Amino acid sequence: MQFSEQTVLVTGAGRGLGNHIARSFLDAGCRVVANYRNSAAGARELAATAGAERALAVQADVTDPQEVAALFAASEAHFGRAVTTVVNNALADFSFNGDSRATAGAIAWADFDAQFSGSVRGALNTTQAALPGMRAQGFGRIVNIGTNLFHNPVVPYHDYTAAKAALLSLTRTLAADLGPDNISVNMVSGGLLRTTDASAATPDEVFDYIAAATPLRRVTTPAELADAVLFFASPWARSVTGQNLMVDGGLVMN
Repeated sequence: MQFSEQTVLVTGAGRGLGNHIARSFLDAGCRVVANYRNSAAGARELAATAGAERALAVQADVTDPQEVAALFAASEAHFGRAVTTVVNNALADFSFNGDSRATAGAIAWADFDAQFSGSVRGALNTTQAALPGMRAQGFGRIVNIGTNLFHNPVVPYHDYTAAKAALLSLTRTLAADLGPDNISVNMVSGGLLRTTDASAATPDEVFDYIAAATPLRRVTTPAELADAVLFFASPWARSVTGQNLMVDGGLVMN
């Protein structure tokens, strides 16, 4: 399915990486549903700029199945067609500041629970809501946003990293389950991005350290990571599923 035929739902699209991804799909010619939980201004500005024929901003907490069902219903009612492509980008509140992270002796299970709910439960909810429409069309693309930290835990964000590792496992089991329906499921894993709201608290010396350790000698931008997300939704990835693509300038090679 060409980009011009796709209706793309990006969760957490009101700010940060999700906003970049949503704008990249718009630039490629897709219709876009910009989901947000709290960041209404960014999602609504995106939709207003693109126009009602191309974009829709919808509030929903992706950890709530009923809100997700309403999100998909609003999209289909607005565009007159089902969602073809889902990008699971929404993230439970988290600050990428290693100096203030919860260490092994102090971290609480509630921190893990919040991250698992945001990353894994959220992705499961959107996938299940998307399945009827994708199966009816004989086409579906699901792209989950991961991290390179579970391969290279330079900063041990225990809760965030564990949740994203679980999301990778879900990515692969869903790919095996949904492949016969022509639904692909892949993951794009970045590292530290320069700069999103989540990484805004990261000290400059950390950015400099990452850049120096990267073959490209620079920190990946949100727009560069968005390019890889578009690849998995494109016709060029029609035979690719169950994969995790590292987009970090070569910092992690696997």
